[in-house]
Amino acid sequence: MGLFHKKKKEPEALCSAVIVAAGSSSRMGLDKLLAEVGGVPVIVRCVEAFQRAPSVAEVVVVTREELVPEVARLCQDFRLDKVSKVIRGGENRTQSARLGTLEARQDTPLLAIHDGARPFVSVQVIEDAVAQAAQNGAAAPAVPVKDTIKAAENGIVTQTPDRASLYAVQTPQVFDASLIRAALQKALDDGEEITDDCAAVERLGMKVVLTQGDERNIKLTTPIDLEIGELLASEEARVL
Repeated sequence: MGLFHKKKKEPEALCSAVIVAAGSSSRMGLDKLLAEVGGVPVIVRCVEAFQRAPSVAEVVVVTREELVPEVARLCQDFRLDKVSKVIRGGENRTQSARLGTLEARQDTPLLAIHDGARPFVSVQVIEDAVAQAAQNGAAAPAVPVKDTIKAAENGIVTQTPDRASLYAVQTPQVFDASLIRAALQKALDDGEEITDDCAAVERLGMKVVLTQGDERNIKLTTPIDLEIGELLASEEARVL
């Protein structure tokens, strides 16, 4: 038996991450990307998770033009050295995601697209989605829907879908790089308004595998979400 233990092989960096953070924050009433949760800016919390994820080779942040210098400064101040670029977004989310995928490295086989308003994503959620996308071409974390959902038109219920088959999809959504680049461009060419990046590849007939999401991976949309975020940050601080 040798005197030295073999060093555990580190997972291969398979993925470039695009964090889309170019929204107007109109429903929040303040700029949520720079808002602090637990004393840390929201955008920094987002990037930190990908900084720690072994499968992620780099991070591209897409934000509003006026925020590019400040976001770049924050990434430098917090030593987030996986951030290769901070770029200006497009007129809508699909354009912003497309711009981010074009700026990402060409030698990583997978692209993860994450919503910059989800600062509590865990490394485990990221790694699970990356692993499934590596096998199946497209994957996204999700959690079962708790509430009964009604479909309605003009305020009149038209359908009550079976809750057992419904999931709330989160991010990061991870794809074969060439697939998502082509799918986003096709959606833009067709003038389609897609609600998430999975919808872009679903339009091409591609199946998306759902992975285990996390109820803490919330999206900060309204002021009350910031209050919930403070509770989650306090919980994290106690654990650490």
